[in-house]
Amino acid sequence: MDKNQKKWLWISLGFSAVVLVAVLYFTVDAETITYLKRLNVIYLVLALCTHIVALMFWALRIKFMSRSLGYRVGFLYSLNLVSANMLVAAITPSQAGGEPVRIHELYKAGVKIGDATAIVLTERILDGIVLGVGGAFFMFFLGSEWRRIGSTYSYFMYISWIVITIFVVLFIYSVKKPDLLKRIIHSVSGRFTQKWESRKIEHFAYSIDKEVDNFHKTLTDFMSHGKAGLISGGLFTALFWFCEFIIVSMLLLGLGQPPIFVESLIAQLVIALIMMIPLTPGGSGIAEVVFTSLYGLFVNSSILGILVVLWRSILYYFNILLGLISSLIIVRREASEAG
Repeated sequence: MDKNQKKWLWISLGFSAVVLVAVLYFTVDAETITYLKRLNVIYLVLALCTHIVALMFWALRIKFMSRSLGYRVGFLYSLNLVSANMLVAAITPSQAGGEPVRIHELYKAGVKIGDATAIVLTERILDGIVLGVGGAFFMFFLGSEWRRIGSTYSYFMYISWIVITIFVVLFIYSVKKPDLLKRIIHSVSGRFTQKWESRKIEHFAYSIDKEVDNFHKTLTDFMSHGKAGLISGGLFTALFWFCEFIIVSMLLLGLGQPPIFVESLIAQLVIALIMMIPLTPGGSGIAEVVFTSLYGLFVNSSILGILVVLWRSILYYFNILLGLISSLIIVRREASEAG
């Protein structure tokens, strides 16, 4: 990890720690100690295991989507790829910042850059579709529960649907019109290559066209004989988010409280969408604030602060630890290959 990454890691940890301390300050009271004495560690371990299972589903998504395009990417390799991605996601704005790591690791596994890019982009499209459909389901079929979180988050959900729809339309359009994607990339990259030599610019432009063609071919393959990859990818995407969303209910059981599966699914859906907005590194600080404001509607205030700490310990601090270990494995592999 270079100095710049370390800096952003400390900034991300700092944001999270400050907000967590503030939440604990305003929520911990004498009743909190009573709840902590009744803490059931088994449910905490079960919550952590559920998160690990979610990461396994993510790894399976990558494995099967790669297989549908003719590549063999091992499950353990995919799992390490996903884990390393979590570290980068924790130090970049929003939690959707680990794509370059996944693309690089797929490339090292023998996947062409264009194909790897298409796989990773399709992952995000599937995330958006699953979250968007989930939001629509909850809003239309669980209206009374949805209204409890307030109109502000409802408006945010509407905006999210619009954004997701735009991305899906662009995704489908890029399959039919790759030249448009080439023009967009050339236009953007041209702003950064103005001082380059003409020969270097020509070579770079050729590389862009080549990779866009590979990307277009991969998308076409997905839409034709790679449909099995899209179906399995969608299934594992739904399983991933379901596992992540029920973790809070397990933590509540550990604190001696009844689970709130329906309310928690709605709250986690909103949090997941907000966390994708590039506001702070890893969404730190933002996640804690949104979590507190949403779960404050459903959970006793005496355990709210402890619940936030436990939740972030599993879905943020554990991810960083896992990412550091996985990144070390990758660095050692790269060093051995270079030697």
